[in-house]
Amino acid sequence: MIKFGTGGWRAIIGDEFIRSNIELLAKALATKMKDEGVASKGIVIGYDRRFLSKEAMQWSARVFAKEGIKAYLINKSVPTPVVMFYVMKHELSYGMMVTASHNPALYNGIKVFTAGGRDADEIQTAQIEEYIKKVETGDPVEYMEYDEAKEAGLINEIYPLNEYIDSIISRIDMDAIKEKSLRVVLDPMYGVSETSLRITLQTARCEVETIHDRHDTLFGGKLPAPTAATLHQLQNVVVDGHYDIGIATDGDADRIGVIDDKGRFLHPNEIMALLYYYLEEFKGWKGPVVRNVCTTHILDRMAEEYGEKCYEVPVGFKHISAKMNETDAVIGGESSGGLTVRGHIKGKDGVYAAMLLVEMIAVTGKKMSEIIEDLEEKYGKIAMEENDYHFTQEKKEEIMDRLLIKKELPEFSFDVDKVSYLDGSKVYFKNGGWIIARFSGTEPLLRIYSEMPNTEDAKKLCKLYEEFLELKHEQ
Repeated sequence: MIKFGTGGWRAIIGDEFIRSNIELLAKALATKMKDEGVASKGIVIGYDRRFLSKEAMQWSARVFAKEGIKAYLINKSVPTPVVMFYVMKHELSYGMMVTASHNPALYNGIKVFTAGGRDADEIQTAQIEEYIKKVETGDPVEYMEYDEAKEAGLINEIYPLNEYIDSIISRIDMDAIKEKSLRVVLDPMYGVSETSLRITLQTARCEVETIHDRHDTLFGGKLPAPTAATLHQLQNVVVDGHYDIGIATDGDADRIGVIDDKGRFLHPNEIMALLYYYLEEFKGWKGPVVRNVCTTHILDRMAEEYGEKCYEVPVGFKHISAKMNETDAVIGGESSGGLTVRGHIKGKDGVYAAMLLVEMIAVTGKKMSEIIEDLEEKYGKIAMEENDYHFTQEKKEEIMDRLLIKKELPEFSFDVDKVSYLDGSKVYFKNGGWIIARFSGTEPLLRIYSEMPNTEDAKKLCKLYEEFLELKHEQ
């Protein structure tokens, strides 16, 4: 029942996310660590603010303790990047984070990280699933009592937030920010970013206002994903208070959402383009960029102008981090708000991304809205439409058969350049636009994204696919 998707294992609490499955996963990973000869290094485990997250961390640790593997437990809820940072800095072979990231509140899950602080790739997760099958058919999973394990030194409670924050501060031009006295609004969306972002911003002498910072396992009744639909209050606070920027992070703070000084929601595609532009033009970094199949092709145009290459990979941050590592790319990211930058951890980090954006405002001496205008004047506007569709299992099989096996496509009014099946079905048009239909790796959804020279054509293409596949759009 434990299957890894593009962002780890996620399941509905009380259905598949239950103690026995959590312990099963821990035993499987412990066995894998022993077989690989890395058990002596131990494992670090963190958790977010979701229901049962802390308990799940402790249940896992008790199993590792029984297997004789030392577990370093982060004893307060922290951003996922903190766990990745700890794995990298302390040269561990594995880490775990109990989180379902931006999924609805009824979900929880576990992300597994490997050496260097990377997301476990498809090979690693497939191996873990095989170990799970073996554990299921073997002896019952056993565990050591928590207090007993602590006394034996097999469970160690730690709180490495300071070293993570210090690492970010060392990479940011704090002096430039201090000179500008910037005003920032934070929206952690009831998640885990507030402490790390507030401390870092205040160290740079920013004035900081925070909303939605209390602990609420239901995330205020909203999806803990920083999108245009979920950040209306942040927009209002930025505009009414005349703030320089509004920053939101998802439930585990590995994704970011931004409101500019005029109250406009910046699409993650725009954030990626902004940071690539800033790192190349103002910080003097050189190198390619990596994006997934659902992310803007504006990055391709930018890379070409810089004499670099833009690499396209499947959805799943493990693919982005792997390609970045291979190509020494400047930045890599995805249209859902996750990105990483060369020299930092090998995975998504909403906290570091936020600080880079604040630095950009300070160094350029321009308002965020002005920088966006500069970018649009140079590379054109981004017109993207994104729709989600639920389905029955029968409908899913029908869509997979039509799109991925028979490779059917609707009749387009635009000239087709090529079609790719790297991840889902993606059609590239000769005018530079594209449309993709793919199944989510974290939720039971079909996602259709289109980017075209104008919004009307992007909407028209999504509507064409909707009718072609007989789908009902989720509002």
